[in-house]
Amino acid sequence: MSQSNPSSTANDTNQPTQPELKLNRTTDYRDTYANSVQVRISVWDFFLVFGTMHQETADQVEVDNFQGIYLSPQQAKALWNVLGHNLAQYEQAFGQLGLEPRPNPASGPVN
Repeated sequence: MSQSNPSSTANDTNQPTQPELKLNRTTDYRDTYANSVQVRISVWDFFLVFGTMHQETADQVEVDNFQGIYLSPQQAKALWNVLGHNLAQYEQAFGQLGLEPRPNPASGPVN
């Protein structure tokens, strides 16, 4: 006659349990708005540069970059997956997003 382990349940699947995720903010954490993201890649990483873009004249757009973040290729792909999933949910709730058309230079500055 075999004895069952009282600590096991019918749902045990020999899968390791996931650790609890605890999110903390460092002392230099900040929330910032960006309307410009530039991406540079190398064999080793992806470099995302965030900034704010503004146009004062019809012939010049200025970008003030304020933060650069390096990601491993694996983290870049994870970010891509998360953004894709969240964008799909957003579009399902609020309608399809379209990228803004390029402004006609003759129409004047965009603010």
